[in-house]
Amino acid sequence: MAKADRAATMNRLHSAARLARTALAARLLAHGFYAGQDQIMLALAREDGQTPGSLAERLGVRPPTITKTINRLQAQGFVEKRASSSDARQAHIFLTDAGRETIRAIEKSVRKTEKQALKGLDKKDQKTLVKLLARIEANLSNTELPQPDDETEEGTPY
Repeated sequence: MAKADRAATMNRLHSAARLARTALAARLLAHGFYAGQDQIMLALAREDGQTPGSLAERLGVRPPTITKTINRLQAQGFVEKRASSSDARQAHIFLTDAGRETIRAIEKSVRKTEKQALKGLDKKDQKTLVKLLARIEANLSNTELPQPDDETEEGTPY
């Protein structure tokens, strides 16, 4: 691939990612959430009572970033910190009732953004896009993709 084509491809990837984040952020703001808060809320909805460190690791962000976001969510009344029963130095983060009530709104915002982003792409296109993005992620994280034994419908290996 020519250097100009690679640059155009990366520019499109950056632009699409930025526009997707902007569209989701606008929807979430209507529910009182700021960028990044949704990920913490959804992670707690899947597994309540995580430590800030485990949340940071799970979401791939630095602990100070998580702490700042948790403090804001706590001030908004969506989460609460509780000391660990086994180690009082360690805090666990739990959704409040208000936090649990907002999960559906967050999930709906995510679905609407996904629908908007994928409009006009059929299932085959979406499957191909997922594979291509997985390859890019693997390349950038210096990891290998698992190689399935089966083939795609077109008869070409993944």
